[in-house]
Amino acid sequence: MTTVFTLPHTPPPALVRSRDTVGPALRAAVARLHPWPQRMAAYAFGWCDADGTPSAGGSGGKGVRQALAVLGAEAVGAPASDGVTAAVAVELVHAFSLVHDDIMDGDERRRHRESVWKAFGTGPAVLAGDALYALAVETLAGAGGAHTAAAVRELSGALGELVHGQADDLLFETRPWTGPEAVGAAEYRDMAVRKTGSLLSCALSLGPVLAGAAPGRAAALAEAGRQLGAAFQAVDDLLGIWGDPQVTGKPVHSDLLRGKKTLPVLTALASGTEAGHRLAGLLGGGPLPAVEAAGAARLVEEAGGREAVLAEARRAVATARRCLESAPLAPGAVAELGELSAFLVERRL
Repeated sequence: MTTVFTLPHTPPPALVRSRDTVGPALRAAVARLHPWPQRMAAYAFGWCDADGTPSAGGSGGKGVRQALAVLGAEAVGAPASDGVTAAVAVELVHAFSLVHDDIMDGDERRRHRESVWKAFGTGPAVLAGDALYALAVETLAGAGGAHTAAAVRELSGALGELVHGQADDLLFETRPWTGPEAVGAAEYRDMAVRKTGSLLSCALSLGPVLAGAAPGRAAALAEAGRQLGAAFQAVDDLLGIWGDPQVTGKPVHSDLLRGKKTLPVLTALASGTEAGHRLAGLLGGGPLPAVEAAGAARLVEEAGGREAVLAEARRAVATARRCLESAPLAPGAVAELGELSAFLVERRL
């Protein structure tokens, strides 16, 4: 039986510390919303059930982006308040993107329960997403200081890149698996850097920009974030095929069941192997039933797609570390970023 991917049991200290630091400020920001989108936002973060009942132990995800924001600020010696403000803004944008992504993808489940649109309706979920983004900009703009405008531009630029990547990802669904109009692996990587890398890049650089750090230091952090985004998306693609349902909240082989184009599949199709050719024939017939999805997963693995993408994710993390080492950054923060990077990639047993 193929080993599934899952998360390590012990998160790095930076994740726990950032949740403790950012959590109260994030809740205070959400509390400023109109009561209706406020409840939907609280539900999206895992703080309550759909009826508003507080949810025991709801974490609203791993908190990777807020940890990156805190560590990015610490890396340049920025005030703690700048790191928290950046973390809240980035976390709000991330939540907004997930709420809208679930609508666009038709995903009915997120984090082991109904997605926001499924629980509240499509129109209300769109409204909740809009409220989250507006609150992110308001939070950042309200920070004050000489560099606030630059920070808002940084966040807005990241959102523009995210939307660009999401548009490409949606268009990929309409294109064939093979032939001259097929999506290539390089094209997919460009999409992933925009869709996932842009916000991780912003997370690492936003605190430094808000604090007025030297451009070279902020740029090194931004590029490290982009590389981590590429690694993060690559591992998410692996989890989308071989992820443990108890962790992902989705069935095993979920991306294959949906016919979603992801990097392991595209890499396998381009491998020139017999397994790759058989995979192309299998995918050409439309959505796959569960039995055929399991067979497709085996063919992706036989064609080398799984190991190639994992190796690619590790290379991206190594590149991110070199970016961090190229700039004068606080060694302690760099070390914690290294631990967090390993956590992002080595999500398997």
